[in-house]
Amino acid sequence: MSALVLVQVLTSGIAVGCIYGLVALSFVLIYKATETVSFMQGDLLMAGAFAALALNQGAGWPLPLAMAGGVTALVLLGAALERTVLRRALGQSHLTALLLTFGLGLMLRGAISSVPAASHSMHRLPVGFAGETLQIGALVLAAEHLVVIGATVLLGAALTLFFRGTRAGLALRACSENAAAAELMGVSVARMHTFAWALGAGLAAVAGLLLAPVTFVHLNMGLIALKAFPAAVLGGMASLPGALAGGVFLGVVESLAGLMLPEGAKDVVPYVLLMAALLVFPDGLAAGWRRRR
Repeated sequence: MSALVLVQVLTSGIAVGCIYGLVALSFVLIYKATETVSFMQGDLLMAGAFAALALNQGAGWPLPLAMAGGVTALVLLGAALERTVLRRALGQSHLTALLLTFGLGLMLRGAISSVPAASHSMHRLPVGFAGETLQIGALVLAAEHLVVIGATVLLGAALTLFFRGTRAGLALRACSENAAAAELMGVSVARMHTFAWALGAGLAAVAGLLLAPVTFVHLNMGLIALKAFPAAVLGGMASLPGALAGGVFLGVVESLAGLMLPEGAKDVVPYVLLMAALLVFPDGLAAGWRRRR
């Protein structure tokens, strides 16, 4: 294997891992704030991409405005679902909330699949960098992979500043650590739950927009959440940085497995790693690293 091929494979793996990590972030954010595992994040990812596509090609909005509108629509959808449906699952068993989110995801997928243009064809967002490459000497890198990595770094920095430097971010952190104590300090736990679902839906939509130039926009693009969930568990369901790191780790390992192992083996690797890691660190790799420190 040449060094150039290895760098290209690693870049591709990091880019895919960044998308895994963003979806894993949405899983962990919702779980930390509400103690609910949302199984509709993949469908929200797909809905965000289709919302931007509809605003761009259907309503004629400029692409940047359509992408912002798609994310905003998903943020509002996440807040509305929490206010009208998901809040009723609070205090009930984890299975109730899990099945509720699963059912909502199927309903969302069914609503989008009822549109003939969405169900019968694949679409690509008309971004200028799609299909372009960056050549550095003999090294050729896909522009969409570099954009995904750069956007994830910027989004991660923005989330860090938000959670550390804003009242809403600090309130959400307090609610995720101890909801009862946060409420005694004047934090509205109900509002924070709504905000967590809205932010989780927005993150899933951003992941969908970053994935769209790589894999087209189609009904099955949300299946990437099946690999993002192991990334969330690997990083620890209580660690936002761990979720992002777990996604990147999974993407790199999967890309290397696709290069070195027989065809199809890379799709098994995430789950093999998940089982192996949980046997050693039942609370996730981030928790195991903290204990060793």
